[in-house]
Amino acid sequence: MPHAPGLSPDTVARIAKDCLCLRVQRASRAVGRRFDEVLRPVGLNNWQFSLLMTLHQPSPPTINGLAEALGMDRTTTTKNLKPLERRGLLEIRQDREDARIRRILLTDAGRVLLAEAARYWQDTNDAIAARLEGTELAGFRSALEAIARD
Repeated sequence: MPHAPGLSPDTVARIAKDCLCLRVQRASRAVGRRFDEVLRPVGLNNWQFSLLMTLHQPSPPTINGLAEALGMDRTTTTKNLKPLERRGLLEIRQDREDARIRRILLTDAGRVLLAEAARYWQDTNDAIAARLEGTELAGFRSALEAIARD
């Protein structure tokens, strides 16, 4: 039976030691779980909270603009909007000047829920941030932004 090619033990050890992907995924899941838990009383998960926060701006974004702001593709963004639209937290409307463009508006119900959710978010965000010292936290935020600029 021929020997299947594989990775050397040194390569496996180096990847385990240096893999940014694994560390970002683990951190993301840990942070996401904490926010999911704390946002449960208001009926949102961490992703929905982030999406609604991104909508809370003076000018309603387009679906493409929202997708770009969230680092997602248009199809996935549209799919994630549907449950929030059904709950009456947002509306998707045609642009007044160009009917081909759809804009997403946060409803009054969405604003009220988001304000309530922000109170839950604050303590958890502060607790996670407190695990890093001031200069580490600033560097961490900056590094995440640099990585996200793809």
